[in-house]
Amino acid sequence: MPKPPRPRPQPGKGVPRFKAAGRRPPGRPAPELTDRPERPEPPQEKLLRITGLPAVSALFQRNGRLVERLFFDERNAGAVAAFCRDLAKARKPYRQVDTDELARVAGTVLHGGVVAVTRPRPVPAFDPAEASRWAAEGKPLLLLDGIGNPHNLGAIVRTAAFFGLERIVISDHPAQAGPSEASYRVAEGGMEHVRLYRATGFARVLRQLASSYRVLGTALGRGEPLDQPADRRPTAIVLGNEEDGLGRETLDACEGVVTLAGSGRVQSLNVAATAAILIHELTRARPSGRQAGLASGARAR
Repeated sequence: MPKPPRPRPQPGKGVPRFKAAGRRPPGRPAPELTDRPERPEPPQEKLLRITGLPAVSALFQRNGRLVERLFFDERNAGAVAAFCRDLAKARKPYRQVDTDELARVAGTVLHGGVVAVTRPRPVPAFDPAEASRWAAEGKPLLLLDGIGNPHNLGAIVRTAAFFGLERIVISDHPAQAGPSEASYRVAEGGMEHVRLYRATGFARVLRQLASSYRVLGTALGRGEPLDQPADRRPTAIVLGNEEDGLGRETLDACEGVVTLAGSGRVQSLNVAATAAILIHELTRARPSGRQAGLASGARAR
């Protein structure tokens, strides 16, 4: 006996809800993976942990909008009270913690009692055309080619900030250090006052600078003492890698090479110490409205 025909489902009644149930209708082939390419998630921005009251204070004063969180111990509670109020207005967290917890947050015991977790400032590309406007200020320009130790970078930035230099150009050398937690800590707030720029094609950039700056490289025992010539161009000093110094291509792109003369009892100075001496020599005869500060003492480290 034949079966009676099945009733046709009415609209909205008994219609299989394959989409809602996450299934596909029978007989329909599964879509290929290439039909719906997955959109890659954007890389998360790495946050920096800035430690020490001088560095954290400068960060809040100059770039407080970048700070995401703040941690501090009891003895620094008063010193960071204004920073906490700023974070509260921005609805960002802050917390007083004990010494052990602060060391865990900072990743080091050398935290100085306060840690700010912050988004890093980008390092913009160096534009040689902009350098002509910098040169009009009459200030020296510091360029680093392969300074690999972040502590040296931080010390150089600290010196530059102390003497009122506002910019440092770092090269695309594979060993060149960039902004990091260690360099921020050693710079003692200098990172907020000195802007870093990254140059690609370094030797070419040095040749382009020659119209605005007197470009001088540095080398151990192979150059002349630094002088103050009657050249109206300010000086651009190039410092090289701690182990290998400046490469031949970089030296050839410089107008001259300078050397610091010593007693000969030790071979050379640390690159950060060399930078400090050269910056002092280049800025001491230049009129400036900067305030005097301590070259050494209780705050020097």
